[in-house]
Amino acid sequence: MTMQTQTESQPQAGSSQPPAATEVRRRPRRGWLVALFFAAVFAGVLAHGILQRLRAGATLRTETAILAVPVVSVVTPEPSAPSQEIVLPGNVQPFISSPIFSRTSGYLKAWYFDIGAHVKKGQLLAEIETPEVDRQLQQSSGNLATAEANLKLAEITKDRYLGLLKTNAVSQQDVDNAVGTYNANKAIVEANAANVKQIETLQSFEKIYAPFDGIITARNTDIGDLINSGSNGNLKVDLFHIAQVGVLRVYVNVPEEYSQVVTPGINATLSLAEFPGKEFPGRLVRTAEAINTVTRTLLAEVDVDNPTGQLLSGSYADVRFKVPGRVSTFILPVETLLFRSEGLRVAVVTGGKAELVPVTPGHDFGGTIEIVSGLKGNESVIVSPPDSIVSGEPVQIAKQATGGSTP
Repeated sequence: MTMQTQTESQPQAGSSQPPAATEVRRRPRRGWLVALFFAAVFAGVLAHGILQRLRAGATLRTETAILAVPVVSVVTPEPSAPSQEIVLPGNVQPFISSPIFSRTSGYLKAWYFDIGAHVKKGQLLAEIETPEVDRQLQQSSGNLATAEANLKLAEITKDRYLGLLKTNAVSQQDVDNAVGTYNANKAIVEANAANVKQIETLQSFEKIYAPFDGIITARNTDIGDLINSGSNGNLKVDLFHIAQVGVLRVYVNVPEEYSQVVTPGINATLSLAEFPGKEFPGRLVRTAEAINTVTRTLLAEVDVDNPTGQLLSGSYADVRFKVPGRVSTFILPVETLLFRSEGLRVAVVTGGKAELVPVTPGHDFGGTIEIVSGLKGNESVIVSPPDSIVSGEPVQIAKQATGGSTP
């Protein structure tokens, strides 16, 4: 029994350490593994966070750099049409317009036509009473009769003396006196006859006739009015105003920039507010061949046939000319222009950078403007460029919307 107890109390053969010692050693090893695992997980989370922050920073820097480049909308210059229409205001005038004055003084006896009347050349318009002229004619006629009687007597005396001279009954001196008296009386007769004709002419001005076919547009007198001769220095008023409206003259002031293309012979059309939707054909017949230094325009005349008198003289009309377009001109929106101290500029995108190009403007159409020089036609012109834009500044062209329209 003692042997058995000892045997149980002794360790088994082949075992170097007791079981309790082995279990104590295993516990610290597991703790280190767990700590290592958690350290690795923390390090991974930390590294991932740092990496995310670095990536976010790089992305932010990239986006900032992209946003720092302005996005611009561009348009391409449109070539101007080979022929263009210009519309200018015109002043409609009669082909002939004349005030009718009296050439003699007196009182208006009668008038026969009022405003709006169509008259023919040579028709009697009015009559004037001239008692002073009538008396002058009577006096001049009496003087002429006396002079003619004296001339007749001088002629008889001259002939008698010439006959007596052949028989030496009178001297040469007497004959010369008779001939001189005859010549003097002949000159007096001619002077009196001329005076009579002059007064007869003044008397003929008592009747006022129409100088050409036309329309009476004004009557400024009435029966009994005192009429002053148009040839004296007194205050005078035209008795009638007559206008020939079968053909109308339309005067147009053409801007200087079109003075070389608006030439005689080109067609024109008139439109008036009182005839909506209707046009009247005309032709440019002449220009002033000189620029007005005040208005910087060229005066042009357009003739329009008006056989029915439908168009009224004095009207306002819009005159349209179709003129050939000028070479190498382009149309741009006015929003593309930059007004700088050095002159007018447009901003063009070249190689991702803006470039300021000097241009010369032409005709202003309101929303668009003509560019006569400075562009080739293939440029990408920035619309509404910022005032701070400078040459060499990076820009980015905005993507076009669906359908190709520029945003």
